[in-house]
Amino acid sequence: MSELQDVPVSLPVSASTTVYAGAVWNVQSESFEIGDQTLVREFIDHPGAVAILALDDRDRVCLIAQYRHPIRAREWELPTGLLDFVGESPLAAAKRELAEETDLVASAWNVLVDFHTSPGGSNEALRVFLARGISDADEVFVRSGEESEIEKRWVPLDQVVDAVLASDVQNSILMVAVLAAAAGKARGWSTLTPEDAPWLRHPLSA
Repeated sequence: MSELQDVPVSLPVSASTTVYAGAVWNVQSESFEIGDQTLVREFIDHPGAVAILALDDRDRVCLIAQYRHPIRAREWELPTGLLDFVGESPLAAAKRELAEETDLVASAWNVLVDFHTSPGGSNEALRVFLARGISDADEVFVRSGEESEIEKRWVPLDQVVDAVLASDVQNSILMVAVLAAAAGKARGWSTLTPEDAPWLRHPLSA
């Protein structure tokens, strides 16, 4: 634990309304008190998500490329996925997503890093796992939608770091995870935490 830490704060909320109820996440409007002001903010109420940095015994990262319509790009990223229901174990979700998106399983799991993806407009909390001891899954999954055209590639960790620093890849989850992995590896993986470490979640989606 470092000396520099974010501090959870519970401010008085005078009103909370669901502006839009979506299939995956909602848009929430809240009025809250800060100092002598009442502010109104709208944000995405997100169920939470996981990502997996799968690292093989040659220090290569498993990347996938798929189309992301909001940015009109086919981008390189890590296997990721939403928590399917309130209270789902992040580890269980990560194992499911790794198998479904890459047809891989792992025998060793650690928490690499936790972060909020866009705290000014979303309460999404995302946990990145480091998965090692990689092998092929027993089942090959049938994919649909954007996932039907997933391309999988194993890339040396150092090369992914170079691509991040050159802004050749711009997926934020990939960038945070790869830089955390490079720093963790340089420190002999002393930065890793257990696979079931407590996870800070926003109360709306807890």
